[in-house]
Formats: sequence, C-alpha cells, structure tokens
Amino acid sequence: MREQVCTYMCPWPRIQAAMLDEYSLTVTYNDWRGEPRGKPVKKAAPDAKPVGDCVDCKACVVVCPMGIDIREGQQLECITCALCIDACDSVMDKLGRDRGLISYTTLNDYSTNMQLAGQADGVIDPRKVRDSAGQLLPAVKHTDWRSVIRPRTFVYFLGWAAIGVAMMVVLAMRPSIGLNVLHDRNPLYVLLSDGSLQNGYDVKILNMTPQPRELVFTIEGLPGATLAGPGLSDGGAERLEISVEPDLVLPLRIYVRSPDQDLPPQSDFTMTITDGTATASTNVRFEAPEKQE
Repeated sequence: MREQVCTYMCPWPRIQAAMLDEYSLTVTYNDWRGEPRGKPVKKAAPDAKPVGDCVDCKACVVVCPMGIDIREGQQLECITCALCIDACDSVMDKLGRDRGLISYTTLNDYSTNMQLAGQADGVIDPRKVRDSAGQLLPAVKHTDWRSVIRPRTFVYFLGWAAIGVAMMVVLAMRPSIGLNVLHDRNPLYVLLSDGSLQNGYDVKILNMTPQPRELVFTIEGLPGATLAGPGLSDGGAERLEISVEPDLVLPLRIYVRSPDQDLPPQSDFTMTITDGTATASTNVRFEAPEKQE
C-alpha cells in the first residue's frame, strides 16, 4: 500500500521531474563502469571477457523502500532516498573497489562517461575507463559543486524560500480563536409555553494556542434575546463565560431565545467570543414562523 501511495498519490515525483534538467543531480547507476555484471574473482584469466564492477548482489534492490532496481535506469517510483548508494558503497568497500557505482550524478556527466566506455557496436567495455593499474582514468567526469551552485538552483531556492516565508506569515497571522456555528435543520424554531421563540445551534469554539483561554460568549443584533443551554438557568443569560483548554475544540449546545413575537421569518444576528485581546464572530440566522394574514 505504501508503494502505491508513493507512486500514484504523492505529487513529489511529478514536481521533481518537471524541475530536472541534464545538469541536475539524480540517483544513477553508472553502468559505464558496472556492466557487464559478473561475480568477483581474485585473478581473471587472460582470455576472460571484461567484467564491470557490479557483482549482481542485488543489495541496492533489497534496501529500496519502493522495491525498484535502480540499475534499470531512473524510474518514476524513485523517491531519491539514496539507500541504494549506501548499500552499493558498502559492497564496493568490501571488494576493494572505488565507490560511486551508484551515485548522485548528472545526465550530462553520465552521457560523457558512456561515450568513453562505449564501443562502435554499443557494447560497454569497462576497461576503457581504467588505466593499467585499475584506476579510473582522469577523463572520467565526476560530479562537483558546479552541479549544485548554478543560476537554476538559486531560482529554485528563492522560489521555495518565498513559499516557506508565505506559509510562516499565514501561520503567524492566523486568529488564535475560532467560532463555528451550525443551526438546527429540524425543527427550525420552537414556540415555548411563555410565547417566546427558541432556536438551537451547535457551536464549536476553537482555541488554537498552547494556553488555556477564558472567553466571553455574547450575541448582538437580536434585541432582548438570551442564551440557554445545558448547565444554564431556565431564565437564560445575556452572556456566557467559557473556559477552553489549550489546542482543543470545545463543542457546545446553545439555545437562543427571543421574547419578540413579531420577528420576521428570518433575522440575522452575530455570535461573538472574546477574551479581551482576540475576537472571533460569525453571522447567524434566527428563524421565526411566518405571519398569518
């Protein structure tokens, strides 16, 4: 399941592919020195076929969290974790060979080295990239700092830095408290025995700070209205004092009662919470029966 999510749902492979060019560093199997594959031997026979550095141990495949074989080339599933590089380098150390059979390299460097190791028939001859002592030739291109420090990477850095700064600004400027209100769907209103109208609301108060908050809940724009709910007196109250724990959402069941029987079918008012330093409010609708002509 994890591999399927990384392959089909994660946007990173698509973003990475759109940002790469021939000078970008990618995890690459350098088959110009690894092919043809063969088992390690202490001393090769004079007429033996040339063998590359890859001993086909499959250590790179075993450690890959996506289960791909990097020796088959760059693939969409690759998440550039570089575990295959570490695994291959450890095998090369044990065999006494140069590290970097799998390495971060650029397409430009890879293509240059492939031309150096290739033959007219397209077959790779690893002997063409080494001297008589078995060391890599000076003509073999190695990736250096110029692959990282260049105008394209500066533009990418500035772009991602701007996105990071924008996210930090939005996070710093977000309100520290929030108020969400949902009116009852059924019934829209209730006519009480004393003739007053009552509407029910599901209220959620958000405390988005790591400290507890003491908040005052009030309503405005509905003259004479009072608040009722679990734990309140039957007479109602004009304001509620509420304690909200840090980083929590407090759900409340609130009833708004209005003694005015001449209200229009729909009246807008405002619910507000405040602690003196921060305030959050939302517009709410009070439902009443339609007048009979």
